[in-house]
Amino acid sequence: MAHILAIANQKGGVGKTTTAINLAAALAQAGRRVLLVDCDPQGNASSGLGIRIQDPDQTLYRVLLHENGPPPLSRPLEELPLWVLPANPTLAAAEWNLTATPDSETVLAARLQPLSDRFHFIVLDCPPSLGLLTVNTLCAAHSVLIPLQCEYFAMEGLSLLLDTIRKIKLRWNPSLAIQGILLTMFDRRNNLSHQVATEIRKHLGSRVLKTLIPRNVRLSESPSHGLPVLLYDRSCAGSRAYTALAREILQKGAHRE
Repeated sequence: MAHILAIANQKGGVGKTTTAINLAAALAQAGRRVLLVDCDPQGNASSGLGIRIQDPDQTLYRVLLHENGPPPLSRPLEELPLWVLPANPTLAAAEWNLTATPDSETVLAARLQPLSDRFHFIVLDCPPSLGLLTVNTLCAAHSVLIPLQCEYFAMEGLSLLLDTIRKIKLRWNPSLAIQGILLTMFDRRNNLSHQVATEIRKHLGSRVLKTLIPRNVRLSESPSHGLPVLLYDRSCAGSRAYTALAREILQKGAHRE
């Protein structure tokens, strides 16, 4: 049965999609069968792996709103056991349409259930909001990974996300756990990055993962080539960091907090 891991933070620009793509690829590289579900209408997790689909019937939109037929999964990379359930901007309309659906918060959980036995991990890339799409991902997930950038306003909005997670645990998904808080965009040459990382670890303690994701130009370049950084430049700092993150998550197992 797959472990469903949501990558969530309502704050934009913290590295959610970069983490979703590259963690999914690193887990696949470690021999796990992985499904990456693009839950963001921007569709960047899809385009970052070279998938650009115009037809909404070939995306998550159809899976959420119509139960018929097998889900339209793509396998963009022959080198890795990594499948993608893509998204495009039509997914934004799904959020409106879902409001009229019974149990609208748990539709994604129901749709993923038949896929669970086919994969070791299902990674959900969330939109930068706390709307109904994100609520669906948190209701479907076993755990949530929270990217947090090593910058001045890093903690801004985190309490709101943690409060949302608490409410979802109480109402819909009592087994939802925090997999960890992932520090991203860490610049070793910048004193502020060190200060912010130290402060975050001081306040959040063991919730913060040991792995740090650095600022790395190869991480920024790889989506334009439709590749995870592991295949774009295996030896770069970003590739090593996401390999270490996958190893840390596998060693910790399905965390329950």
